[in-house]
Amino acid sequence: MMDYILRRAFLMIPTLFGIMLLNFIIIQAAPGGPVEQMIAKLEGFDTSAISRISGSSNAEMQQLSFDESGEYRGRRGLDPELIKEIETLYGFDKPAHERFIQMIGNYLSLEFGDSFFRDAKVLDLIKEKLPVSISLGLWSTLLIYLISIPLGIRKAIRHGSRFDIWSSAIVTTGYAIPSFLLAILLIVLLAGGSYWNIFPLRGLTSDHFDSLSWPGKITDYLWHMVLPIFCMVISGFATLTMLTKNAFLDEIHRQYVQTARAKGLDDKGVLYGHIFRNAMLIVISGFPAALVGILLTSSLLIEIIFSLDGLGLLSYEAAINRDYPVVFGSLFIFTLIGMIVKLLGDLAYMLVDPRIDFDARD
Repeated sequence: MMDYILRRAFLMIPTLFGIMLLNFIIIQAAPGGPVEQMIAKLEGFDTSAISRISGSSNAEMQQLSFDESGEYRGRRGLDPELIKEIETLYGFDKPAHERFIQMIGNYLSLEFGDSFFRDAKVLDLIKEKLPVSISLGLWSTLLIYLISIPLGIRKAIRHGSRFDIWSSAIVTTGYAIPSFLLAILLIVLLAGGSYWNIFPLRGLTSDHFDSLSWPGKITDYLWHMVLPIFCMVISGFATLTMLTKNAFLDEIHRQYVQTARAKGLDDKGVLYGHIFRNAMLIVISGFPAALVGILLTSSLLIEIIFSLDGLGLLSYEAAINRDYPVVFGSLFIFTLIGMIVKLLGDLAYMLVDPRIDFDARD
């Protein structure tokens, strides 16, 4: 097992390099970089995220002129020396390949640079936002699996019964409701919108969190998590539930199950002694993608609605504002977390089914 872990760890290096290179090329080709935005600001144009979404700032920045060598000239005769200073400030005075090599060299020492527009180090920003995303991702994934796996097994055992039909209707309804729409509804109903003010609306903790006792801090934190976690779980457990049900249904009708029952094993012994480890393999295979998806992408709208300043919101704003150090730094962290979780998923295979031996593969 240790040899397999070491091989996978070494494989992460070229994988990270390839992902960073591909995204670097794509982002460099995108219009409206930080230099163009700074020039637009100096000329009095709005370069906020909202204006960029509406397309107004894009149209304005496309009007910025260039000379024959590709240098910025500005639309109103902006001083070329000032433009040179802006390019130097953001590191665009160097060719793209030199910038990429320098970036990778810095990343080897976990130096992600400074944000262009936030006046802070990228690593400090990630550390600041990481607790929010981890809280949303881990709690949501944990609850989704704790609900979906038992429910999926139960549905497989009682396939075609009233329980199966009604639970499928509930699961499908939950899946069909967008998480952001459910979040708005819960705010209106339970967070002081128009009816009851039961749950807090903003942040992970209350303003007086530091003055609370340890039990009070835990309670306060969990109370803030109720609504956002509920929204993410409701919209996320349907797929896993049906996947678990179909995986167990497929195994229940196999020949070895009939043989085990013919030998006198009861249904519980057959289910957990034979079916479980085979059916759970396909469920475990989807765990890394589910965790990374919830941790890094699915929580974006939830973070915005509940005023939770996490990595999803940070990455979105960085991409909109072309804050390249934050974009690449968060991408590096996201990719690394994804590969580590994928490795843990492979190791979980062996815990569920000891017959799996990755070291024995050619």
